[in-house]
Amino acid sequence: MEAFFLTLFPICQFQLMSNIQWSVCSFSELSRNQIFDMYYVRQEVFIMEQNCLYQDCDEKDKESHHLMGYEEGVLVAYLRIVNPGVSYSEPSIGRVLTKHSSRKKGYGIELMNRGIEFCSSTYPSSNIRISAQKYLLDFYHTLGFIEFGEEYLEDNIPHMEMLYTSEK
Repeated sequence: MEAFFLTLFPICQFQLMSNIQWSVCSFSELSRNQIFDMYYVRQEVFIMEQNCLYQDCDEKDKESHHLMGYEEGVLVAYLRIVNPGVSYSEPSIGRVLTKHSSRKKGYGIELMNRGIEFCSSTYPSSNIRISAQKYLLDFYHTLGFIEFGEEYLEDNIPHMEMLYTSEK
């Protein structure tokens, strides 16, 4: 799979971090500790760090797969893949994060590449939709996402919808 990422995304070449232990689970497959870690790091990043009071835990978690990257027993990278038909007709990737202490190491790129690969293999002819914070548009462009629609506010943070097309 590592060779796949470098072949599919040559613009995003980086050294894959072999010390990260990756797993992807449906909600029902998550352990209690994984659920705690997931909610803890999401609150840490999206509520505390971004100073944004909102209901992070929602019903979509139960209808999603959760991609988690652990380094030395600590959850340092996470995203959720919402199944098609829950938020949009296509699968969507959201709640994308790397822990503050683990940024600038390429984990975000590896995380997204793994999320895209999971979507592409699980839903082969589907596009992937994201709701991107505006300041991260360039990051998502490098992964092959294109923006569409108008800018909007979500929890007082500017966002754009973006699409990754399966016709690459």
